Amino acid sequence: MSDTTLPIVLDSLDLAALLCSRVCHDVINPVGAINNGLEMMELETDPAHQKDNIDLIRSSAAVASARLQFCRIAFGAAGSAGSSIDLGDAEKVARGFFQSGKATLEWNAPRLLLAKNKVKLLLNLLVIAEGAIVRGGVITLKLTDDGGANTVIDIAAKGTKARIPPHCAALLAGRSETGVLDSHSVGTYYAGRLAEACGMDVTLGLDGEVFSLTARPAVG
Repeated sequence: MSDTTLPIVLDSLDLAALLCSRVCHDVINPVGAINNGLEMMELETDPAHQKDNIDLIRSSAAVASARLQFCRIAFGAAGSAGSSIDLGDAEKVARGFFQSGKATLEWNAPRLLLAKNKVKLLLNLLVIAEGAIVRGGVITLKLTDDGGANTVIDIAAKGTKARIPPHCAALLAGRSETGVLDSHSVGTYYAGRLAEACGMDVTLGLDGEVFSLTARPAVG
């Protein structure tokens, strides 16, 4: 079957705008819940209801903070060019990101410093994996690294009705059906560009209720 997708042509300004839109999408719900909680507190006089509103504000603020911290590393600079990131910090923000979702995270990676773009790739692949199990489940990360160029990232997402996220392979390859992106698809496209920058290939698989993602050094 011939490939009917088109190459995505995107300049740096458009990519930055789409990533900003993605960050806003990730935090708009908890921020909106904080605002609703504050409005309800102004109307409530019952102490029990006021406590409920405070609990809502507190939990929503925690979710917003966790997502912003995740996005800071996954999409942002998080340090100077060419720097490395402690995988312990990456684990912390990843666990915070998944704390409020339907999927739980099992993290099996050594505590070491890893090149910034590889950490960003890892986090973006976790987001892709979450999209494969929209009804919830378990996402398992395994990372091996020999201290050189041979880093391998294995991610398995197990859940009911697991699927390969729509257009995932094409977006990772820098292509789409229309040749354009939106804020929902930019994360997968960005993961593909990170993989290229790291000299890695990403492969996908689906076996029953398990969706798999593997990033390893490119061959040739």
